[in-house]
Amino acid sequence: MQRIEAVAPRSRPIPITFVLLAALAVHAPLLLMKLPLKSYDTNFHIFFASHYVEHWFDPWNAKWYAGFSQTTYPPLAQQWVAIVSHLIGLDMAYMVVQFVALMLLVVGVYRFARLWVGQGAAALATLATVFLGSETFLMYNPWQLPTTTAAPLYLNALPYLYEWFRRGTWRSFLKGAALMVAAAAVHHATLLFGSLLFALPVLWVALKDRQRDKAASVVGFWTRVVTATVLVGVAIAIVLAPFWIALYNYPITQTPIPHPSRANYILTPEWGVNYFLVPYGALILAFPFILSRGASAIRLRPLLFTFWVAFVLGLGGTTLAGRFVLGRAFEVLTMERFSYWATLLALPFVGLLAEELLDRFRLRAAVGLGVAASLTCGLALWWSANHQPDAMNFDVDSVGAWLNRDGHDRYRYITLGFGNKIARLGVLAHAGSVDGEWNSGRMLPELTQYGVGALTSSKYFGASGIDSLRAMLRHADRYGLKWVFCRDPYYEPLLVFAGWRKVDSLDDRTVSVWGKDDAPPAAPVNLPQMPPAWQGILWGLLPIGSSIAAILLVLVPGPRPIAEPIGQPSQANQDLVLGRMIS
Repeated sequence: MQRIEAVAPRSRPIPITFVLLAALAVHAPLLLMKLPLKSYDTNFHIFFASHYVEHWFDPWNAKWYAGFSQTTYPPLAQQWVAIVSHLIGLDMAYMVVQFVALMLLVVGVYRFARLWVGQGAAALATLATVFLGSETFLMYNPWQLPTTTAAPLYLNALPYLYEWFRRGTWRSFLKGAALMVAAAAVHHATLLFGSLLFALPVLWVALKDRQRDKAASVVGFWTRVVTATVLVGVAIAIVLAPFWIALYNYPITQTPIPHPSRANYILTPEWGVNYFLVPYGALILAFPFILSRGASAIRLRPLLFTFWVAFVLGLGGTTLAGRFVLGRAFEVLTMERFSYWATLLALPFVGLLAEELLDRFRLRAAVGLGVAASLTCGLALWWSANHQPDAMNFDVDSVGAWLNRDGHDRYRYITLGFGNKIARLGVLAHAGSVDGEWNSGRMLPELTQYGVGALTSSKYFGASGIDSLRAMLRHADRYGLKWVFCRDPYYEPLLVFAGWRKVDSLDDRTVSVWGKDDAPPAAPVNLPQMPPAWQGILWGLLPIGSSIAAILLVLVPGPRPIAEPIGQPSQANQDLVLGRMIS
């Protein structure tokens, strides 16, 4: 016999304020310790933010790849880091923006879960968010700030659009649309792939609820769906116009760069632990419940479907699904984001399971759930601390100071053996480099034709990496490349054979400086890719403006709610919770 509705709450739900305080207690100390600074992408996003600090209306960044356009990456999260940095500096501004994103995720999970389950289960799902392995993993290891910021905005937007689909409430439409546009201005991959995973089950459940209570005609319902799709799509196209123009004119055609998230996790157990066990943690134990309850409860079936799609794609190369569904995008995307989305889609099920266990086993269930949540969060933290992508314990201040004196910044440079520190150096140095970490923004053939990431780590890409480095050294005069900062003796014979000579040493001789005597000063390169001034104005006004509009609209009180079925959030409660959160 099929289940039609979620289990009704039997006890007083956990207050959302308590969950927010729990998030503050767990993650605020870690962020104050700046733990994410050693993660993979932290300094990359800080580098982008530092450009907006100095050149808000000019997205052309001359510090990487002999010049590239930052319109190739949606700017909103980085722009907020830049704004807040005027008060507390770039590093702490980054932590503040991430903490706000976490708070928005707490609210968003509750509002999204209320579409599927009752208040008690939704509150428990929200509490699980604080200890979620995938969230902790992304915050402190890959550190994908746009991914962890865009998803909460979509989760907060969709309940408003549900209200619009079902009842035609214009205030709900404006709030949902504004949040959707702001989310798109944060992250393109979440827009193109993740938003559908969240939106499709919401659309389905809105249709089923309309049929049940006869809230609107079929024509009226689909008219509102089409209206929302068109208007939001047009708004996103306008706000991110420079991004779409750059993508159209310069599509990503470079040789694919290997990434471990696309590996077969069975054949490479270490990456299986990193991209499967750590993000899911104890959530793995809930898989049988998710499958059985999702299959038996009609309301939960679309949520189960999109969870399953995200789960399978998150397995990377372990299955053929990723290559089959995503095509060439599989070679460009990193797949851990799909596991993150899968865990968010699983949270309503987790809340439902926790509620039923607590009703049946009381204290024993509370202890068991608490231990499972703590171990999940603890495993992600322990793994991140012991497998830091940026684990090298050195700073680049002396290298930045060297580049900034005696006219050294008239030439370009590369580093060897610096890892993710090249983004930190990019913030400090005035000189430009032909290397960088934003692979989709590079245009130099010496980088795009070999299937390698940053030159500074070229040896880890095998023969392709060394060939790319040799090509760049051979064409140094073309780019005004005069300096090489080497922190790894492995590269020194290559530099000698390429005709470079050692001219200085830094940091107690741990960094050797190599020069090329006849290198000309750096000249502008890649000028055809430089965005015109009008694109810079749009880039500086529209994305940040979309977020301000979303904040102001959410703070406007909603209409008086009517009687709600179980699983459907009260409009007044939605506005109250999110409004208090943002204010």
